[in-house]
Amino acid sequence: MKVQSSKDFKLQREVEYGTPEQNETVKQIVADIKTEGDAALLRYTERFDRTTLTASELRVTQEELQAAYSRVEDSFVTAIRAAAANIRAFHARQKRSSWMDLQPDGTILGQIIRPLKRVGVYVPGGTAAYPSSVLMNVIPAQIAGVPEIVMVTPPATGGKVGIDPYILVAAAEAGVSEIYRVGGAQAVAALAFGTESIAPVDKICGPGNIYVALAKREVYGAVDIDSIAGPSEIVVLADDTAEPAYIAADLLSQAEHDTMASAILVTPSQSLADTVAAEVERQLQELPREAVARASVENHGAIIVVESLQEGIAVVNRLAPEHLEIVAEDPMGLLGSIENAGAIFLGPYSSEPVGDYFAGPNHIIPTNGTARFSSPVDVDDFIKKSSLIYYSKEALLRDGETIMELARREGLEGHARAIQIRLENEAKGGAEEDGE
Repeated sequence: MKVQSSKDFKLQREVEYGTPEQNETVKQIVADIKTEGDAALLRYTERFDRTTLTASELRVTQEELQAAYSRVEDSFVTAIRAAAANIRAFHARQKRSSWMDLQPDGTILGQIIRPLKRVGVYVPGGTAAYPSSVLMNVIPAQIAGVPEIVMVTPPATGGKVGIDPYILVAAAEAGVSEIYRVGGAQAVAALAFGTESIAPVDKICGPGNIYVALAKREVYGAVDIDSIAGPSEIVVLADDTAEPAYIAADLLSQAEHDTMASAILVTPSQSLADTVAAEVERQLQELPREAVARASVENHGAIIVVESLQEGIAVVNRLAPEHLEIVAEDPMGLLGSIENAGAIFLGPYSSEPVGDYFAGPNHIIPTNGTARFSSPVDVDDFIKKSSLIYYSKEALLRDGETIMELARREGLEGHARAIQIRLENEAKGGAEEDGE
């Protein structure tokens, strides 16, 4: 890895908007699914996934879900159940309730919280299978109370025929029973607009390749989406008390995701920087996904040497990383200065994979510096809120003139008259009562 000063490091990462050709392809796919339904869905599945299906074969059967258990190790089932329990416990603390506030004059103000009715979860099946992502999308939606959760995933995972059994077992353990063997932009379009076989959803969640990301951008507005996710990234802020082998391993844990992934060490210790650089090279040579990780490290990785931890924190806040590890003598003492990070891992034993798989917090986290203004997926992503206003007569008589003043200052006389007619009617009624 290249060791450099913070002054020499380019802090900005470019957001991937796709090539004009990719954008045009996605627009055509979405338009075809919208107008042709299943026919286009099956045609694109054959074209891109080299899988010929009929409409009746799109949905994964319950028999297939159960059969998947025989193709995975018992230890995996035990592990996925333990992870699911932790994820449920963490997200259960996020659930909120509707509320109402009764004022002394009889006015009631409040907020009604309802779950979305139907949510679509995209599970990628390109170079690798990610059963953990099934749990991270589905469980918060379930806790929010979403009654219908549908999953889509390519019919061939990692180029192999059939859906990876680990994905199917994770889905079954999470309680998802409506699963379709479709992927890519065509699957996103089917979720957004519906086909004869797949009913439309209210929101689409889950990571995918550039075509999936562009399709989510294309259908946004017809449905909600979670985010346009970029390549994975990790920043480690460390001092000279850190173990170099740990730091190198954690950097490579993200580098192996994707050639576009970013792994960065920020440290005031030149000695740690040099040792970690050598350790990364040593561990790379033993990594099964060496080619992917090496491309990531060489093109998007860096070791940044700063004057102090405080300068390092400033660099971190400018990067706004997806994952941030603080491996220092007093990580808790530094926590209050961290403003921008998707997930923060404190201390030498809080390696990023602990959060990715097991601890409980969600691993679907803002990328590309968007942690400056966005948050990890949580229960709030699967609810909608309605404001409640019950204004009493007493309150309207008291506030009516003020409301009309604001309306007329904006040139909206109709708004003002909607209040005025009530005030005049009440005044007339009061006059009639006085006349009696």
